[in-house]
Amino acid sequence: MEDLDGRTNAGVADEVMETPATGGNLVTPNAQSLTLRRTGRPEREGNRSALRIPNSELVQNNSEPLTPNSELIAMWLHGKPALTVKRYVFWVEDFFETVEDKPLHLVTLDDLHRWQDTLERYAPATQRNAIASIKSLFTFCFELGILRFNVGKAVKPPKVKDTLNERILTETEVQKMIAMEPNSRNVAILKMLYYGALRVSELVALKWRDVSVRPEGGQITVHGKGEKTRMVLLPGRVWDELLMLRGEASENDPIFRSRQHKNGGHLDPSRVTKIVRGAAKRAELGQKVSPHWLRHCHASHALDRNAPVHLIRDTLGHSSLATTSRYLKGRPKESSATFLPL
Repeated sequence: MEDLDGRTNAGVADEVMETPATGGNLVTPNAQSLTLRRTGRPEREGNRSALRIPNSELVQNNSEPLTPNSELIAMWLHGKPALTVKRYVFWVEDFFETVEDKPLHLVTLDDLHRWQDTLERYAPATQRNAIASIKSLFTFCFELGILRFNVGKAVKPPKVKDTLNERILTETEVQKMIAMEPNSRNVAILKMLYYGALRVSELVALKWRDVSVRPEGGQITVHGKGEKTRMVLLPGRVWDELLMLRGEASENDPIFRSRQHKNGGHLDPSRVTKIVRGAAKRAELGQKVSPHWLRHCHASHALDRNAPVHLIRDTLGHSSLATTSRYLKGRPKESSATFLPL
């Protein structure tokens, strides 16, 4: 499921969705040896979920007994990308706290609706993400033959207002952000987000081994959403400014390094958000601009300059052309209104 919204939802759910796996702690789930646990989360009144899923870490060889739900969840998570696992385990624990760890085959539509009602404190986009996560679990168990009926199929997520156009800056505004940034590393970050159309998680994960020289510029290998890899060409000037950051760094060093030496030396996504918002403030944009906005701007501005939609799709790493086509609807060049008399 492609997310065009970036960090638009408030609250803890967004932190779970955006925080990348760090330190290689995430272990592939194994239904025979895995207990899911979680800590550091505010408890509700009533029973606490026995699944115990913490910080999205999957702990092997735990002494606590496995529950039937734990085994099913472990099989469901097996082989999924780290970011997907983080998001899923957050909402799974939330769900099972509500239904008091009822075995999955006994969960009713009323249980699902009761849990859905607890999501009203979140933005509609976050609610959709939560519901999609739980529906995925029910679909998996139904297709496996564990459930006779897929009750999750009857749960309808809320509609989300399409605010994409509100998050697209003009070309002048983007260039003003870049021009007024005093730090050369931060300038490179802004340009990579805009010209490379990178997600924050993709930007901070880049290592020097992911870059290579091409005629009139360079190329980066991007390890993106859903563990998909794509190649992105960079204009010559952007490429040259990027190489100026390398210094004595080895191929395995991150391109954008953290001064705190966290995350294996990679810059933290929250720091990138602060850099972008600082640049927007200097440019006096008066909006809470996020890094994902620059990705939106790349797509919209490229379309305005008649770049083929399929080329933009490949650069952004969208799975479907329909996802990229949303930018066409957000910034139409024609309207039937122009045909009416004034």
